Amino acid sequence: MKDMSLPDFYQITPEPVGSPHFETFFADLTDTLGSGIRLLQLRAKQLGPREHLDVARRTRDLCRQSGAILMLNGPIDMAREVGCDGVHLGSDALMSLRSRPVPDTVLLSAACHSAEQLEQAARMAVDFVTLSPVLRTRTHPDADPLGWERFTELAQRARVPVFALGGMHPDMLDQAKRAGAWGVAAISATWCHRSAGA
Repeated sequence: MKDMSLPDFYQITPEPVGSPHFETFFADLTDTLGSGIRLLQLRAKQLGPREHLDVARRTRDLCRQSGAILMLNGPIDMAREVGCDGVHLGSDALMSLRSRPVPDTVLLSAACHSAEQLEQAARMAVDFVTLSPVLRTRTHPDADPLGWERFTELAQRARVPVFALGGMHPDMLDQAKRAGAWGVAAISATWCHRSAGA
């Protein structure tokens, strides 16, 4: 992907659990995409393979309807089968790579937490990364945050576009960009919860 076409906000889904056929998740996803999201990562690590595949297909359809780019946080084979725009790798998977695992026509993103991982992302021609956690989060309360100073050091040296993740909100976009980020990524801050009346 050419950097100029990469949105500066990256929405990551919460785990799709808790309702028959995930109807609450898909209602919330529809509302979230309707708010203007153009880059979405489906994160469904708690699902079995069949459920994961079904959820990925429905998510793909909704993303296509709204014009959003879909990154699958899951197996590369599944991303290919579903027809996702790209695949997102965890930091362990990133560090195990010897070469870029998908063709240039498929987007590749990765989770990074250190300078070493950012360097590996550049070597593997990753299109963009998340760098986290910038701030302390409810989802990972035991993870030591980088803080803005360390984030800035890492982001400004990175050779791939960086999304700030961890305690982020769209209101922090300007601050993140001043720190060297391409944009910000978030899970709960911007996810529309129809069931909660949001």
